Amino acid sequence: MSFKYKYARPALTVDCVVFGLLEDCLSVLLIQRAAPPFQGDWALPGGFVEMDETLEEAARRELQEETGLQDLFLEQLYTFGDVKRDPRERIVSVAYYGLVRQAAHPPHAGSDARSVAWHPVDELPSLAFDHSQILAKASERLQAKVQYQPIGFELLPQKFTLTQLQILYETILGRSFDKRNFRKKIMGMDLLESLEEFSSGPHRAARLYRFNRRRYQMLLKKGFHFEL
Repeated sequence: MSFKYKYARPALTVDCVVFGLLEDCLSVLLIQRAAPPFQGDWALPGGFVEMDETLEEAARRELQEETGLQDLFLEQLYTFGDVKRDPRERIVSVAYYGLVRQAAHPPHAGSDARSVAWHPVDELPSLAFDHSQILAKASERLQAKVQYQPIGFELLPQKFTLTQLQILYETILGRSFDKRNFRKKIMGMDLLESLEEFSSGPHRAARLYRFNRRRYQMLLKKGFHFEL
């Protein structure tokens, strides 16, 4: 049975800020728009929410369609509703931020994206719509949340060194940690599984570790608080 609304309804979209880390460079995934408005400009992946899907389903669908990414950490960020944020019509966007292991997730352009690429967060091109504002909000959330939840491990390989872990936090937070104090605090949380494996490459071999997610969930039930 149809229903006629008394008031005009704005359109609803989702936009996704996906962060990746490669060595000591924090990057964000951007698409180059293939259609107007802002044709040819760089923007965050996203699009309109369909009538039969939830907001998160829409966000994951758009990411897969435009970038090929799927099965990633994704969390709702903020709602952006400035009246003139989109030149087409009145559009409200619900933003999400995601974290991926960048080296393991090469993006592939699809849907209405002309191309897709990782861009260092400190060397960004001009962004379409209000996407620079959305990205700034996502960066603030990431910097805050890595200090009280272990979401940073989503950016690392499954097996990593303590040096890689320290670089991750220093890169995101923009400050240095004393090596000895950092390792003492991290190891004191009892969240890392020490492996009988070592890194390879031009540098001195270092022991590899793995984040024990099951251990973390058990500690949470006992009142554990992650704090860096």
